[in-house]
Formats: sequence, C-alpha cells, structure tokens
Amino acid sequence: MIRKLHEADRTRLMELVGRNPAINLYIIGDVENFGFDQEFLELWGECNSPDGPLKAILVRYYNSYLPYAEGPFDVDGFAGLVRLNKEAEMISGATDVVQAFRERMNIRDEKQMYFAELKELGEVPRPATAASLAIQKATIQHVDAICTLTDQIEEFLSRPDDSRKSLHKTLESGTGRTYFVEQDGKIIATASTSAENSLSAMIVAVATHPQYRNQGLASHLMAKLCADMLAEGKSLCLFYNNPQAGLIYKKLGFRDIGSWTMMYLNPPL
Repeated sequence: MIRKLHEADRTRLMELVGRNPAINLYIIGDVENFGFDQEFLELWGECNSPDGPLKAILVRYYNSYLPYAEGPFDVDGFAGLVRLNKEAEMISGATDVVQAFRERMNIRDEKQMYFAELKELGEVPRPATAASLAIQKATIQHVDAICTLTDQIEEFLSRPDDSRKSLHKTLESGTGRTYFVEQDGKIIATASTSAENSLSAMIVAVATHPQYRNQGLASHLMAKLCADMLAEGKSLCLFYNNPQAGLIYKKLGFRDIGSWTMMYLNPPL
C-alpha cells in the first residue's frame, strides 16, 4: 500500500533513508528543514501495513519528484501520483530506481550523471587569476545576477523562473549557500550548496561565464565552499557528467559512489 506520510512517520522514514544517507541527502535535507506540512513538499511511502516499516518513498518538491527504494517497489503506484500533477517536470534519483519509471512516463530528455562524495579536502592550489578576486557569499539581492550567469550554461535545463525561485527559496530558508566572484560589476563564476542538513550538503550550480573559463575560478570557489562545509562537520556530494569537471572534483577529493538520473517530463497532452 502507498499512503501520504506525516510527522508521525519521521522515525520510520529516517530508518529507511538513513541506511544510505549520501544518496538520500535531498530527502533528509527536505525533512529536516521543512518537515511534512508544506505546500511545496509532499511525501508518500510504500509499506505492507499502516504502521509497518517503509520499503519505498516518493518525495515531491515543487514539481520535481524523487523516489527511493532498496528493492522492488510499486512503480505503477508512484508513477500514477506523478501523473496526477499536470505540471510535473522531473523525476530524479539513484539510476536503478529512476529507470523503473522509463516506460511509464512521457519523457522529453534524460541525463545520467556520476554521484560523488567528499569527506576530506585535497590540496588545491589557488590560481593566479583569482588572486585579485574576492569570494563573496550571496544574499537574496544577488539572485537575479547569479541566475543571469547560470541561465547561459547549456548543461542547466531549469527554466529561468524556476531557477530564480529555487535559489531565492534556498537562500531565504538557509538550506544552502552560494559563493561567487565578480569582475567589472558582473558575476563571472559561482558555486552553491542545496539540501544542507545536519550531516551533509549537495554541491550544485557550479558555473563559470564562457569568457572566463580555464582560469581555475571554479576550483577556487569549490575549494572555499568545501573547506567551509567540512569545517562544520558536513560531507559534500555532487553530480557530474563532464569528464573534465570530474578531474577537477577528484583533485578536490571527491570519490564516485554511484550514479544519478534526471528524467525530464513532457507536459501532458
């Protein structure tokens, strides 16, 4: 059976996701930061009895869905919940779980990425080109300028309005942070976290303006961001599918621990 989850289900939910905290970073962060009673956040669980242990879960964060299961689960039931939302945009999660939805959804695009974790920072030299560029921490007033940069990055498929809404919410709620550098009054490189929780955080939206690439700016920002998070006792996770980016991340100390799939949905006819 599949049922809606509420605060009374927190312990059994954490028992399931806590067995694989890195891959479930988003789910843990959502529950710790927002609880169960938000308009933009819903959780469902599959179990054999109303009070029994959970075997699978589905999370809706705005119009994105994240399923997790340790074994076989009711894919049709979860897919039906996604289809009820006429504005559903994406299903993402561990590749073996998300692939189960492939024949059940109308897909417009799909991206598979490596999933990596950092527990100890490697040695990363400070690039000469960054010597005169101070790293700044973003506030809500920087949202539009940051998104103006990330909107230019082909790999980022979010709609402009969604990216601004998401970053604004993250900074406002304190569930993530963004560092950036600027030159001539323009933001030229940025790196962010999201889903920060008591154990970890996700690195997202690492971007450099095309005219300023190959200067070590992304590594410079990432090293600062990772060092600050590790100093707080949190591990870092990220996705990547670009081998060149993977080399940068591995120099920082990231290690591959799995794969992640983002399945973008067509709107219903």
